[in-house]
Amino acid sequence: MSEMEQQLNIELTEETAEGVYSNLAIITHSNAEFIIDFVRVMPGVPKAKVKSRIVLTPIHAKQLFRALGDNLSKFEQMHGPIKGADVTPIPMNFGGTNTQA
Repeated sequence: MSEMEQQLNIELTEETAEGVYSNLAIITHSNAEFIIDFVRVMPGVPKAKVKSRIVLTPIHAKQLFRALGDNLSKFEQMHGPIKGADVTPIPMNFGGTNTQA
């Protein structure tokens, strides 16, 4: 490791390691940030709650986009195409410019 490189020590608490299940992501943005709301939608229930919100700078959003694309490609190379990825989006009833994933 060169003098210019630094090692980053990342801690993961037990609670965070458990994760939060989400089956819908809603993405909004302004000129300064991207916001990703992770939602859990339950069948037959007309309401859903945001379980986690991540706020990113545009640069970090682009890095996440690239890293996710790279990981999806690697996953599909190992396991084949992901089926059901082109499902019709669920209509949302709140304002703002959003994209669903």
